Amino acid sequence: MTYCVGLLLDAGIVMLSDTRTNAGVDNIAIYRKMFVYEEPGERALVMLTSGNLSITQTVMAKLEHAIEDPEATGATSILLAETMLEIAEIVGRTLNEVSVAVGDRMSKMNQSVTALILLGGQRKGGQMRLFMIYPEGNFIEATEDTPYLQIGEHKYGKPILDRVVTRETSLEDGRKAVLLSMDSTLRSNLSVGMPLDLAIIRAGSCRIDQRERIMPGDPDFSAMSEAWSQALRDGFLNLP
Repeated sequence: MTYCVGLLLDAGIVMLSDTRTNAGVDNIAIYRKMFVYEEPGERALVMLTSGNLSITQTVMAKLEHAIEDPEATGATSILLAETMLEIAEIVGRTLNEVSVAVGDRMSKMNQSVTALILLGGQRKGGQMRLFMIYPEGNFIEATEDTPYLQIGEHKYGKPILDRVVTRETSLEDGRKAVLLSMDSTLRSNLSVGMPLDLAIIRAGSCRIDQRERIMPGDPDFSAMSEAWSQALRDGFLNLP
């Protein structure tokens, strides 16, 4: 399984993913689910993937092949498209093509597979946008009312986002919120696991302003997790 989350804030975009994949309790592996593309000062894009690994890896390979194609145009390359909407359409179209091809083969074996992609970023001169892209190729977008999107095993990490995240949340508090959201998921679901990949894009910068991998045993993440647990215990004990 997986857990990925993205925040769309006035101050910028915060995106976080785990790296665990599993096909049973005895077949666990680490695969990167965050893919970053940027032309610093021109555009910055972050994609997070969940679902069937063969689908998501094929989609990313096709997108990267289109980037390298000398005959690529704004209709085929995410680094040439003029707007974030056009980039979302390219990703959606590619995801749909791969999903249909793989789905047809899997259906013959009475199996089904699916995948989702979170796409966040900004193009110079355009607005920051955050999309959830479905295997059918369509998508939804983060809004003022719901400034975050999740894919994967999202139910454990959703309550804290509902309670604390607004468009006015700072990037530092947004970083804290997604890490605590992930911490809640890690504690409750063994199919989600570290290392974690984090990326932050400041509004208007059109570059990846912060990118880090948080490893198991990271002292800052561990301290935050313990402090949050203690705050919850204290809050529970102090309730009337």
